[in-house]
Amino acid sequence: MASPGYLELLRGNRSFRRLFASEMVMFTGDWFSVIAMFLLAAEASDDSPLAIAGVLAVRSFTFAPMEPITGTLADRYSRKGLMLASNVLSFLLLASFIALDLMGDLLSVYLLAMLLVVGRAIYDPAQTAYLPNVCDEDELLTANALVSGGWSASMGIGAGLGGLVISEYGVETGLIIDSVTFLFAALVITTLPQGGPDPTERKSSNPIDVFREMFAGWGHVLARPHIRRIVLAKGAWATGGGAQIFLLILIGMEAGFGDVAAGIGVVYLCRGFGSGFGPLVGRPLMAMPRVMPYLIGFALSGAGLLYVGVSQFEWGMLTLVCIFFSHGCSGMSWVFSTTLLQRRTDDEWMGRVAGTDNLIITLTMGVSTLLAGIAMENELFELREMLLLTAAIQMTVGVLWLLVASPREGEFMFPTGA
Repeated sequence: MASPGYLELLRGNRSFRRLFASEMVMFTGDWFSVIAMFLLAAEASDDSPLAIAGVLAVRSFTFAPMEPITGTLADRYSRKGLMLASNVLSFLLLASFIALDLMGDLLSVYLLAMLLVVGRAIYDPAQTAYLPNVCDEDELLTANALVSGGWSASMGIGAGLGGLVISEYGVETGLIIDSVTFLFAALVITTLPQGGPDPTERKSSNPIDVFREMFAGWGHVLARPHIRRIVLAKGAWATGGGAQIFLLILIGMEAGFGDVAAGIGVVYLCRGFGSGFGPLVGRPLMAMPRVMPYLIGFALSGAGLLYVGVSQFEWGMLTLVCIFFSHGCSGMSWVFSTTLLQRRTDDEWMGRVAGTDNLIITLTMGVSTLLAGIAMENELFELREMLLLTAAIQMTVGVLWLLVASPREGEFMFPTGA
């Protein structure tokens, strides 16, 4: 199946172009707040690794249980309306915290992290389910690669600029900038077409019916191995990757790339640009039929192998290069698995499947991050030892994917006699 080029898609699909522009701005602003919360947690806890890991863990454990519910909502209500509501809600929450100066202690930082995730939990499954409604099937791989690349570039730009801005002008300025990006995204989303679900598929708002449909979505995934395997792909990465996202903060604080804020920004900039580089450059590889059954396994193994390098090199350019290419592998796995889910899932189930996908990855990330934070807090491992352990976990799940899932993917994609 031929996919259009990146510029061709942006020029030819007006709805996708506007959605992409709004997300670039919104995702860039997100990292101003995330960097600010890392710094506030460190300041409130005397640089406790567990307190810093707590920001990521709180985000994950808030996000995970909401995703099946918000995914179900994306199959019942206007996906455009949900994306709009999530941005307006996030703006109001962040503006309230700034106006009332509610970030004086660790509990307040965690509360802000939780509340901002509520908006994101509404947005993500709605966006994933919305995309196939405004993109043709042959546009999906290119669109997902661009969305992932845009998210990654926004992370790199947002983390880098956020670290510099907060270092120069303070945390409050960073939070104000993020609040403005939510408003901008909301305004752009108002110009988009409705994009599903079909009005005939919208059902009653009875909470019992909502939960019944949520469980039906889980049953739909479990009963279809070709969907179930792909839903597990991001969670497989997160077994080690969740901890790595936390450990990158400690690298930034320790490496000396400027002050603490700038150091975290530089490391996350490499993570972000790497995550975008992988899918954008690897799109032809993701479209090669004979490579497709094995791609996720090789990407997981490659991501882990490159973190072996992160654990061994002195902090410096080689560290940043390994981070860049490791997250390039992760990004390629992420985009490929998302595209497969969208192609294999009927529209009426798409929100619930996306919600289940997000549930698994965020829950796994939360557990991985929390365990790493506890280990570092209690000095069970040195930073480099923990990096090596997470790399070994990722390589192991990558090999398991190649041994267990890849043969079944091959049978599904190329059935005997086809």
